[in-house]
Amino acid sequence: MRSTAGVRAVISPNMSVGMNLMFDTVEKLSRMLKDGYDIEIVEMHHRLKKDSPSGTAVKLMEVIEGAQPDKAWQEVFGRKGITGERKDNEIGVLALRGGDVVGEHTVMFAGIGERLEITHRAYSRENFARGAIIAAKWIVDKGEGIYTMKNVLGL
Repeated sequence: MRSTAGVRAVISPNMSVGMNLMFDTVEKLSRMLKDGYDIEIVEMHHRLKKDSPSGTAVKLMEVIEGAQPDKAWQEVFGRKGITGERKDNEIGVLALRGGDVVGEHTVMFAGIGERLEITHRAYSRENFARGAIIAAKWIVDKGEGIYTMKNVLGL
């Protein structure tokens, strides 16, 4: 591993302020809605996107799994055929691609008789640049280290 001496950086798979607020909200909800809620992630991006699932969807999975570290999570990417009943420890991820969608992520907490959905839609890439500018202004007077948008936003 390389030394980070003298380095100051903010690292995030998504620099959008709104998306980083979603990470924080999903983490809190995941801690509270443990047993009895199935968690699914649906993400959509433009037809030219190369990776699947997106880095943001992967971060959402990490946030959920980190909020419930005692659960032996089983990641399921899409479903097809006769898969049997959904297991309590599954976290499903579905990646959609089409059109010119900049980015859309929904995390569903599906319980018995209710479902809570948290969605972030990016309509412009300017959101990412705006978040990067906020991070750049924030880090100017910080000491060396690797920071996240969570630090920048005081979450």
